Amino acid sequence: MLLLIQLNSDCNGFSSWLWPLIIAFILGAILGWLLSKILGNSNDDSSDYKQRYLDTKADLDSCRKNADSNLAGASILGASGLAAKTVTDNTVKDDLTKVEGIGPKIKGLLNDDGIWSWQQLSETTVDKIQEILDNAGPRYRIHKPDSWPKQAGMCARGEWDKLKIWQDEHKGGRL
Repeated sequence: MLLLIQLNSDCNGFSSWLWPLIIAFILGAILGWLLSKILGNSNDDSSDYKQRYLDTKADLDSCRKNADSNLAGASILGASGLAAKTVTDNTVKDDLTKVEGIGPKIKGLLNDDGIWSWQQLSETTVDKIQEILDNAGPRYRIHKPDSWPKQAGMCARGEWDKLKIWQDEHKGGRL
C-alpha cells in the first residue's frame, strides 16, 4: 500500500516533516493493536503463572505440615527398605560422632539399625557393627569399629577425660 501525500508548495518547512510523523504514529498504533489481538494478551499468562505459583506454594506448605505430623510416630527404614525399630520420644539419642571414627554418615547407618545411644553402641558387638558397615557398601567396609563399643562405654559413663586421653593415644580410634 503506497500512500502519497502531496503537500502544497506554499507550506512552510514545519508541516513537511510533521505529516509523515503523524501518519507513521497512526500506522504504528494500528499495527500494535492488531498484533496484540492476534498474538493475545501477555498479562493473562502472568496471572496464570502467579496462580500456579500460589497453588504450588500452598501444596508445599501442606506437605510440610503433613511431614511434621508424620515424623512424630514414623518408623525408621533400614537399608533394605523394610521397617525397622520404631523410635519414640523417650528414646535416648546421643551424639555418636563423639566416638573416634564415627562421622555423620556412619551415625546415620547406626541409627537406621536402631542404635541411638552410647549405651546401645557399647552393648553392640564389633561383628554386628562391621556387618552394618559391610551392608552399607564398599565405602564403609574400610572402617574398623574395633574400639567403638569401648569408646561408647566411656561416653555412656561420662568418662570424658579418660575418653580424650584414649583418643589422643590411639590414632583414628584404632586399637
